Amino acid sequence: MASIVLLGLGLAGYSAWLLEFFMQTGVSLTDQPVWDLFYAQPVFPVLTGIGGLAFFLTGPALMRLAPVHWTGRLTSASVSAFGIVLMVYAGVPETVVTPHLLSAAFVLGALSLVFWWPEGWRGWAVGGLVLVLIAWALVVVSTLAGHLEGVFTRVQLVVHAVEIVLGGAYVVQTPVPVSGRKLSVAGAMLRSNRHRK
Repeated sequence: MASIVLLGLGLAGYSAWLLEFFMQTGVSLTDQPVWDLFYAQPVFPVLTGIGGLAFFLTGPALMRLAPVHWTGRLTSASVSAFGIVLMVYAGVPETVVTPHLLSAAFVLGALSLVFWWPEGWRGWAVGGLVLVLIAWALVVVSTLAGHLEGVFTRVQLVVHAVEIVLGGAYVVQTPVPVSGRKLSVAGAMLRSNRHRK
């Protein structure tokens, strides 16, 4: 499925920072934000830009799977927006406002899941949103304080990765009807009940 492949590629590119544990970068894990890796080795902005492109392309692919109502569409749009901002940041890392735009796009996407995921998954969506917000708050506080920014920007990326994996799990388990268009879990249950009657 295209959306899962693209989502996986996006996650791989977004997680390129993990390579810092296997190469010399000179970037402090505790005091320097993870984005300082862009200045250390060219592999980081290149892989991050590729991840951004994958996220951008994931949006339209998810649009065909999301429910027709606006919250599902908002999720798809926020994934593409996140990809665009990620590409811009990889190309122009000195832009100060871009990390906050990345966080805002991610929060918007996480929030949209709360409104359209079915009941069984809504608790995961709420938990994910709470973690995303906490991680963002920690980054803001550490930036203002000038301490542990490296730790909390990396924690934020780990939280984002977990949220992306959660979204991918939802897409994978969503039933595909004969027509080829995915139904939400709630829609699939409703359809099943109609057939029983």
